[in-house]
Amino acid sequence: MATATAAQLEAGWAERVRANRDQVDRVREVPDHDFYAPVSSLFVADPRRTGEEALDELLALAEPDDRWLDIGAGAGRYALPLALRVREVIAVEPSASMRNALRTGKAEHGLDNVRIVAGTWPAALAELGEAPVAEVALVAHVGYDIEDIGPFVDGIEQAAGRLCVAMLTDQSPASVADPFWPIVHGMDRVPLPALPELAELLRARGRSIEIRRAERAPRTFDSFDGLATFVRRQLWITEDGEKHRRFRGALAEMARERDDDGWTLATPPVGSIGILTWTPPALGS
Repeated sequence: MATATAAQLEAGWAERVRANRDQVDRVREVPDHDFYAPVSSLFVADPRRTGEEALDELLALAEPDDRWLDIGAGAGRYALPLALRVREVIAVEPSASMRNALRTGKAEHGLDNVRIVAGTWPAALAELGEAPVAEVALVAHVGYDIEDIGPFVDGIEQAAGRLCVAMLTDQSPASVADPFWPIVHGMDRVPLPALPELAELLRARGRSIEIRRAERAPRTFDSFDGLATFVRRQLWITEDGEKHRRFRGALAEMARERDDDGWTLATPPVGSIGILTWTPPALGS
């Protein structure tokens, strides 16, 4: 069987993203003005936290004199810990609610070396100055739903002077809601591409990659309602109506309370987190 070319893999990636998006458009009951506005607080994390294997792997790549570019930085889950280790972090984020949460975290922890840039990628690259704009370019749990993955990766490689880093899961984070789709919508969820597909694409582009593996710990929430809010967002349903009733009934059976009083799904998504690294092509693949 012939090996797929980079162009073929990019086309396949785009097809899956479109199919995933078209499926949402067929069943959605809520708009998508700022998808993360109601749940941005769920992405806030202590930058000095310990015991997170994926974060430890990421910090091991950081050097004190580095400038890091965090593409799709969200509320700063990784930008803020990195800011404690490196010279500067440039955080690019399109969501206004996420940027507000990031500003709050930056101020609370006195991290003046975080520069926040509003915009989407790769369009934001033009606003950052002459490339490369940082020693390291990072995407952490970003890219799963990017249709034009080729230009997206091109922008990462142009921005990085030393290293490109992508932290992704074997299955997209949205897959947490996959068991509920047949119950709520009467159909299986179209899966988004994730780490295996990005690794295959980079190899097809001639990149030599390394992948460090980290545990994918089950996501926990302070309350049953917090868990319900997070999963419901991935189902695109309102808080009333027959679909929401079916969802709440299923969640009552599929959620469990932990010994620390947190809530999670009894059967969380399988797989691990991969920290994928490669050298920008300007320095050799």
